[in-house]
Amino acid sequence: MAIRVALTHKTSYRYATPALLGAQVVRLRPAPHTRTPVLSYSLRIEPREHFLNWQQDPQGNFLARIVVPERTNVFSVSVDLVVDLEAINPFDFFVDESADKCPFVYSPQLMRELAPYLVKGERGAIFRALMSQLDLKPRVTVDFLVDVNRAVREAVDYVIRMEPGVQTPEETLEKGRGSCRDSSWLLVHVLRELGIAARFVSGYLIQLVADQKPIGEGAAGPEADFTDLHAWVEAYVPGAGWIGLDPTSGLFAAEGHIPLACSPEPSSAAPIEGGLFEKIETEFEFEMKVERVIDRPRVTKPYTEEEWQALVAAGIEVDRRLFEGDVRLTMGGEPTFVSSKEPDAPEWNTAAMGGNKQEMGDRLLRRLHDAWQPGGFLFHGQGKWYPGEQLPRWALSCFFRHDGVPTWQDPSLIALAGSNQGHGPEHAARFLERLTQLLSLEQPGTMPAYEDAWYYLWRERRLPTNVDPLESKLDEPFERERLTRIFRQGLNKVVGYVLPLAHWGGWVSGRWFLRDEHCFLIPGDSAAGFRLPLDSQPWAEMQDRGHEPPLDPFAPRAPLPRHYQFPVGPRGAQASPQVFSGAAEPRTFDRGRAGAGVGASPGARAPQSGFDALGVRRSAPTAFESASGIVRTALVAEPRNGILCIFMPPVASLEAYLELVAAIELTAKELGMPVQLEGYPPPEDPRLGNFKVTPDPGVIEVNVPPVRSFPELVKQTEVLYDEARSEHLVAEKFELDGAHIGSGGGNHFVMGGATAADSPFLRRPDLLASLLAFWHNHPALSFLFSGRFIGPTSQAPRTDEARDDTVHELQLAISRLPARGVDCPPWLVDRIFRNLLVDVTGNTHRTEICIDKLYSPDGPTGRLGLVELRSFEMPPHARMSSATQLLIRACLASFWEQPYQQPLVKWGTQVHDRFLLPYFVDLDFQDVLGELSRRGISLDPAWFKPHFEFRFPMLGSVVKDTTQLELRGALEPWNVLGEESSGGGQARYVDSSLERVQVRVFGVAPERHLIAVNGIEAPLIPTGTRGEYVCGVRYRAWQPPSCLHPTIGTHGPLRFDLYDRWNQRAIAGATYHVVHAGGRANVDRPVNAAAAEGRRIARFNGFGHSQGTFSPRQVRTNPDFPMTLDLRWIQ
Repeated sequence: MAIRVALTHKTSYRYATPALLGAQVVRLRPAPHTRTPVLSYSLRIEPREHFLNWQQDPQGNFLARIVVPERTNVFSVSVDLVVDLEAINPFDFFVDESADKCPFVYSPQLMRELAPYLVKGERGAIFRALMSQLDLKPRVTVDFLVDVNRAVREAVDYVIRMEPGVQTPEETLEKGRGSCRDSSWLLVHVLRELGIAARFVSGYLIQLVADQKPIGEGAAGPEADFTDLHAWVEAYVPGAGWIGLDPTSGLFAAEGHIPLACSPEPSSAAPIEGGLFEKIETEFEFEMKVERVIDRPRVTKPYTEEEWQALVAAGIEVDRRLFEGDVRLTMGGEPTFVSSKEPDAPEWNTAAMGGNKQEMGDRLLRRLHDAWQPGGFLFHGQGKWYPGEQLPRWALSCFFRHDGVPTWQDPSLIALAGSNQGHGPEHAARFLERLTQLLSLEQPGTMPAYEDAWYYLWRERRLPTNVDPLESKLDEPFERERLTRIFRQGLNKVVGYVLPLAHWGGWVSGRWFLRDEHCFLIPGDSAAGFRLPLDSQPWAEMQDRGHEPPLDPFAPRAPLPRHYQFPVGPRGAQASPQVFSGAAEPRTFDRGRAGAGVGASPGARAPQSGFDALGVRRSAPTAFESASGIVRTALVAEPRNGILCIFMPPVASLEAYLELVAAIELTAKELGMPVQLEGYPPPEDPRLGNFKVTPDPGVIEVNVPPVRSFPELVKQTEVLYDEARSEHLVAEKFELDGAHIGSGGGNHFVMGGATAADSPFLRRPDLLASLLAFWHNHPALSFLFSGRFIGPTSQAPRTDEARDDTVHELQLAISRLPARGVDCPPWLVDRIFRNLLVDVTGNTHRTEICIDKLYSPDGPTGRLGLVELRSFEMPPHARMSSATQLLIRACLASFWEQPYQQPLVKWGTQVHDRFLLPYFVDLDFQDVLGELSRRGISLDPAWFKPHFEFRFPMLGSVVKDTTQLELRGALEPWNVLGEESSGGGQARYVDSSLERVQVRVFGVAPERHLIAVNGIEAPLIPTGTRGEYVCGVRYRAWQPPSCLHPTIGTHGPLRFDLYDRWNQRAIAGATYHVVHAGGRANVDRPVNAAAAEGRRIARFNGFGHSQGTFSPRQVRTNPDFPMTLDLRWIQ
């Protein structure tokens, strides 16, 4: 939003003796063509006894001609100026076809009118040399002007020069330095030499401290708010008019450039011009300053430091109440980011993977590792695999111990994704050889792995006869790339080495009894560890396969070992080199069926026929014998793209898994081989924490670790935003029309406890019931922080958006919860709410409040005691995210002390009528804060003003006498269309062509005034404040090829009339354009929030009412949506 500033400028001349002044000409009033909104202007002259006459010169500049009739000791000129620094796009202009490319030639008529601005100066030798260096090949005029402006900027170093007058271009070039006046006069001569009309501009320059510092080597801007008299140049381009170019900075003039005087010569643009009738000693004084009058909250600077410190203090107070109530709340989340460098690439819009997304994710993970948990180990695992996707997604993780003991000592031993270390099969063999020594494995069954030669020979025979296996021309790109890679490397090339490995109370290895005695991988593109021929191993009954069930999440855990020593000592030895600090003996499963014998000691056992002392089978099983004692899991060392990838086997014991990680790091250190860990992650265990970086369609998602206190949460959030931004990953996107939105992937918040047993939602199920009821009764909580895609088919629908009877069922479910203080089994909470917290298809994950990980029966990862809030969009600023989390924590602290027991409101269609308008969302949110205040927790409404402005941006306003019309963006739930065929199968699209705006008027009398939209009377609803009314307007913004009601065209531009019934005509109006008013087709997205705001501002005109007398059409209001004018119904 615009920042309102006050500029003060004072110039004084003090004379040694009273002086008689000649007529003084002051050019310190903003020129008529200034684009920065000037709200007020004041000029004060001393002495008070003077005459002032406003004039205009031939160029249209305002001149104040001042006559002082008496002698005076001082002559002072003071200017006070209040302006709104509203974002202006300096490139928002059109160029006539005749001047589309430069150099161009003016028409004869323009040549005559621009004659004073085409007068060329002297051409010195240095000036001619500069002109000869310019690239004069024909190109787009804008690019040409940018290049010329930059050339002058690079040729002249800026200095502050107090001497009066302007240097000649030759003098400036000879010195290689000059003031803004000098470089501007030089640019004027260069442009005129090129046949482009140019004029000298004198004006004010206002520069404010940037809210955000640029990434990399970009200019940081001033360290403090700054203003000064400045000079720049304006060039005339047919169609665009006068375009401002600032050679001092090499940029085009924008909102901070306020022109005072423009002329062909610098002498006629001097700020103050005049003289004395006699020569008198004069003392000159000059003072300028700029102050922020209204520093509106905005996404780049949502809070002042005073507001932020108050917010943090409130968070600490909420922490105190949570601690005193023994809530044991932890909060994490799943924020998402997009690339600011490649916003249009598929992987940052619709695709989950592609481009350099994984490399960026890996660099971000390392940054977070260094900032959050430098003792954790990095892990490259397999992520989700959705239908229609050719390959599973990757998942980058950092695992760390909660007791603070490092799990990995040297981060440099984890290879960076995309870095070629030159590793090959020989490195893999050497690595496993040393690893088996450290693990003290007897008779390790290490074997080489190959691609399946028989499959690829068969595949080669099926190729068309007129292609080569290296150039197969297959339609499927993954298959084509795979065949090329396999045949290039050769079918007899070792892909990697497989080490059968398991932890049966200690590390064991053994042979795999395969039919052809070779390990041929299953064809595919995944890591070799995922393609092992496990189904070719000898058959065994289920109980002989060595499966160990995971521990119950509520089961107590012993402390983890603090140290590991290698080589690992043999089991049963009197003195083991492993040092456990209070850790229990690693758990073992019953290996009686594995051939070790029932009742044998944990150490060496009496070997049975075909088995060794550890129960590992050493000979092939007979026909139809259940093959017990086979190590069916394996560690794989695979060199891939020059990096040695270590595939971790599934290990049920966390103690054993961490011991294997320690052995791998020691091996990597001894051999000097950075590795990449992949495969199976550690078992779920409350003693081990983690955070992840994973891909989602269009975004990178970060699963942040849960923290207990608000200061920890604030620090973690700020570090995340800063580190992501360092990798050019941001939390915001800009649409072509200037819409400023979040990342699109959401900012889900995850709440629970340090363990499942600590979860406040399992210890007190009424806390979840309070949360559900409060969120349902206050739709503002669903919509104020939401993304663009809302409604029953969105990613996080409200429970009442799909079926009206859901409210009844949810109320009944809440009533069936055990009373507070009564023991409640954890599974009961899941059973009561599981089938209600779903979307219209029954998906338990895609819902506003998700309990998938509360106590789901699906597996141990579903029994973590976690509740996820999924309706939050990613805010652009870290502090906005922290404020949102403070709100959630305040609600939970309040409900823990006093459950929320109000009956559920049946909102019905109001959810998609009243609560889609920002006025009513804000009204309901004030009620939320009021409820918390009544419970003793005060949150300042100003802390959430940035969220409101971000979600409901101001589109424009018009003031006429005592009335005002204001437009704001509103919400629109998009409908999901029917299934369509796509490259990956069936797809569903949404109809995003519908948009909604809110109309709000002040100071109107309903007996006299009404609002008409495109000639249709709008259904104004009183707000309760006299003369204030509000309504929504729903319209089709654009016409997609597939949409609801394809025969209904677009409704833009929207013309809003403030209609006077008595005079039967519009007395004021505004026009809102869905696209650029002049038809500009933007092909590039805005680069930042200011550029996006500039595009939105350009689409609103505070004029354009309907002409003449007319009568607005009246339409019947839909009783289900009484606050909305739906233009689609207008024939």
